[in-house]
Amino acid sequence: MTPCNEFFLQVALYKSVPTRLLSRAWGRLNQVELPTWLRKPVYNLYIWTFGVNMKEAAVEDLHHYRNLSEFFRRKLKPQARPVCCVHSVISPSDGKILNFGQVKNCEVEQVKGVTYSLESFLGPRVSTEDLPFSEAPSGNSFQQQLVTKEGNELYHCVIYLAPGDYHCFHSPTDWRVSHRRHFPGSLMSVNPGVARWIKELFCHNERVVLTGDWKHGFFSLTAVGATNVGSIRIYFDQDLHTNSPRYSKGSYNDFSFISNNNKEGIPMRKGEHLGEFNLGSTIVLIFEAPKDFKFHLKAGQKIRFGEALGSL
Repeated sequence: MTPCNEFFLQVALYKSVPTRLLSRAWGRLNQVELPTWLRKPVYNLYIWTFGVNMKEAAVEDLHHYRNLSEFFRRKLKPQARPVCCVHSVISPSDGKILNFGQVKNCEVEQVKGVTYSLESFLGPRVSTEDLPFSEAPSGNSFQQQLVTKEGNELYHCVIYLAPGDYHCFHSPTDWRVSHRRHFPGSLMSVNPGVARWIKELFCHNERVVLTGDWKHGFFSLTAVGATNVGSIRIYFDQDLHTNSPRYSKGSYNDFSFISNNNKEGIPMRKGEHLGEFNLGSTIVLIFEAPKDFKFHLKAGQKIRFGEALGSL
């Protein structure tokens, strides 16, 4: 067998692993209440393995966390993550910067040199009824249709949350969320090593796409699920249920936050609590901004919620 054929066989075998079933089983295990005497050794093992800083936790006493799920979703002390007031876009979470920059040729890099289709990732253009701005001419490319203001560009930023990171995510700027699209899908690992291995990994995995607008036009935040992270929670969206036992491949579910009673959608302030994962995963920001928008990042750097991503 040639090295190329062997590589494709390995990828096919990995994709055949029932990661959704395993993630649901892991989720149930996480909910099992641990005996008080067992909590400290179990959590200390996790802390040692993944380098968790418990001094930042709102509750440092390990006996407080009844199960693994509560420990994973622990809150931070209010002063642990000051929100940058100077820059227009902040990091929505702790994590590692995998990639960032301008979107080019309707494709986005999940890691350096490995791309995925912008339209496959976000899905078809949302109806103009769900958006506070007009739609671009249909003859334009998908990327051009997302850019609503002349002279603007489309930008992206990918943040990987490791298992030891703070698992909640927050609003990266002041914006309005008008629409949610949920893609049931695989739950393959989003570890950077796997992301280099499987093209369009983020398009295969379950994800929740929130779209809306900020002062410069289109804005979106996507929470991408991963192995053992079947549960993606959006705090203001009680109708969202992820990692269901059955789904149709390639399907998605749409929900509009725009209604006759609510013409504005869901207003979010920079730094406001937005949602959480049950373990490490990935956040992808795709947004419109003027051409002089600058990222203050380096690929591969560690970042914490509240720190600057970029500004004008």
